[in-house]
Amino acid sequence: MVEALFWFFLFLPFYAWVGYPLTLAAICPFMGRRETPEARAESVSIIVAAHDEARHVEHRVSSLLAQRHPAALEVILASDGSEDDTVARARAFADDPRLKVLDLPRRGKAAALNAAVSEARNALLLFTDVDNHWQDGTLAHLLAPFADPEVGCCVGNEQVYRAGRALSVGDRLYRRYEAWLRAAENRAGCVASADGALLALRRELFQPVPAEVTDDFFLCTCAAVAGKRIVYVEAARVYDCGVDEAAKQFRRRVRITVGGLRSLAARRELMNPLRHGFLAFALISHKLLRRLAPPLLLPLFLCNLFLWNVGAFYRLTLCAQLAAYAAGVIGLFDRRGGLPKPFRLAGFLLVTLAGMSAGLWQFLRGRRYAIWNSRQSR
Repeated sequence: MVEALFWFFLFLPFYAWVGYPLTLAAICPFMGRRETPEARAESVSIIVAAHDEARHVEHRVSSLLAQRHPAALEVILASDGSEDDTVARARAFADDPRLKVLDLPRRGKAAALNAAVSEARNALLLFTDVDNHWQDGTLAHLLAPFADPEVGCCVGNEQVYRAGRALSVGDRLYRRYEAWLRAAENRAGCVASADGALLALRRELFQPVPAEVTDDFFLCTCAAVAGKRIVYVEAARVYDCGVDEAAKQFRRRVRITVGGLRSLAARRELMNPLRHGFLAFALISHKLLRRLAPPLLLPLFLCNLFLWNVGAFYRLTLCAQLAAYAAGVIGLFDRRGGLPKPFRLAGFLLVTLAGMSAGLWQFLRGRRYAIWNSRQSR
């Protein structure tokens, strides 16, 4: 009985993190490539939600207004109850008619995004963050797939451009893993998620974002609900900083897990494989099972303890688990980056798994995150 439980508890984490990517890799060679129609420029409204972002807002607004785009372009900055001079600094660009600045009461990011979209007048909505940096040509790359009328949403490639000395090494590798996974999903025609740092959606597909979901996932699935494709654009690159502090990594993972599970509940119709095929398969594998897997690692470890005398294989797997957890704990204390990178990667994974487990527990208890503070995750 214990042996059967061991294999059950091992299977789900292995499938979520390794088996699903391998399945995609096996499927991709059999998927035909789509012909891309000749690109035509469409008008775009760039939407940025901000809360107390005086440090970044001037550079962000100026860089967005400097984007070259052959069709109409507007920038809408929605301040979600900022208490610093975010609004005043943004309004320093008020002589540019392409900029709208909304000074909103503090109601959360979803409310800020919804208010900004209500002011948008262009055919495409592009959502981005105030503190990231776009690679040259990103706007053109991101919008090019909209030449195909079946494309409803395009998502960009977020990378960590500056890893610190501690856990952000793992943050960078995790983003690369996610980028590879999205590229594989894109070839299979089942992109299941997006980064809020860079996401574009057809205006007519937009649905108001509920307060307690993960906004980037909800926005990209507006296209899937309408029967349109979600496309991952690898060449549309946006760069962000990694997070070194374990406490911030933990809080971010808890919040993302709770919001992600609430998002899946809101979009549960998309997980019906009879109606949505590969997309449902991707959502269940990439978004649901990955969030259910971390809590299984503790019973997996306990089962392994009971199986110590059963055979050499179980002694080896127990030693491997102990070594991995020990490396993670050591990595958490290596704040100066003196140890080899595998220790910091193990520390990042340990914090991430703990945060996902805590997030699942909070979701089951009914916890909700409506108010957002981007500085807590930096």
